[in-house]
Amino acid sequence: MTDSASIRVSLIAPIYNEHENLPDLVAKVESVMSAQPQSWEFICVDDGSRDGSDKLLTELAATRPWLRPLFLRRNYGQSTAMQAGFDAARGEVLVTIDGDMQNDPTDIPRLLAMLDARPEVDIISGWRRHRQDKAMSRKLPSMIANKLISKVTGVSLHDYGCSLKLYRREAVRFVKIYGELHRFIPALAHEFGAKVIEAEVNHFPRTKGVSKYGIDRTIRVLLDLIWVKFMLRFLHRPLHAFGGIGAAMFFPGLMILAYLAGLKLFSGASIGGRPLLQMGMMLTLMGANFIGMGILGELLTRIWHEPGGKAQYLLREPSNE
Repeated sequence: MTDSASIRVSLIAPIYNEHENLPDLVAKVESVMSAQPQSWEFICVDDGSRDGSDKLLTELAATRPWLRPLFLRRNYGQSTAMQAGFDAARGEVLVTIDGDMQNDPTDIPRLLAMLDARPEVDIISGWRRHRQDKAMSRKLPSMIANKLISKVTGVSLHDYGCSLKLYRREAVRFVKIYGELHRFIPALAHEFGAKVIEAEVNHFPRTKGVSKYGIDRTIRVLLDLIWVKFMLRFLHRPLHAFGGIGAAMFFPGLMILAYLAGLKLFSGASIGGRPLLQMGMMLTLMGANFIGMGILGELLTRIWHEPGGKAQYLLREPSNE
């Protein structure tokens, strides 16, 4: 067994019902990585498979000390499986790859060399420029989603959905993923200051097993994008988000109430049945609630960061130039 302190590269593959692809995947990874000088491990996270993938992983790992299977109790989804792999990984560089043999493990040495040659780079994201998938059901929705994600996050990538990515451990140490957030890791890490580049990678058509992706996944990704946008813009200043909305309601409501109070006091007008009174009260109360939510968010942010919690930044080595 390789000493955990000496492991350089951790490969991580979420596995869900890939019994037919697992032997080829493990053999291909072994062939490619065994020829590399750096130490490595291969973490396969079984995400509640029902086709015997878990038993096959156990058999494969019995004679391969570098293969580390993890078994989730149920099907949590690709993001959670990937997070489990990140938590268990011991390498300095984390490499994510699909378990369906559509990514090419032979790309990994080239990407590792690129990462070593550019110490300022923290993440290399694969770009399946010649993607081997159906045009209407996979490629077209992905193209639209990639353009939208790049626009919203400010991190321009051609292929957010490509699983083949390389991460320096430090760049993703504080990034937690769930839902469909695994595809947003470059954008989330970039918020901490990580430098992201893109590199073309090979892509093969699926020849075994059944795809787990559908058009409904694109809809879920777009919904998660709303949350990502909020995190990127307001994670460290929630009062700006909720307080802005609250102020836009509170002060107009307050002015309406002041106007009605003036009418009542100086002209004796009846204001009890006026819809304007109800509007003023509603705006004032809703505005106060939003401002209160913003203040509560600020308190939670400080609790998260200040007692040794999540850092807001990444450090780098000084430049020799």
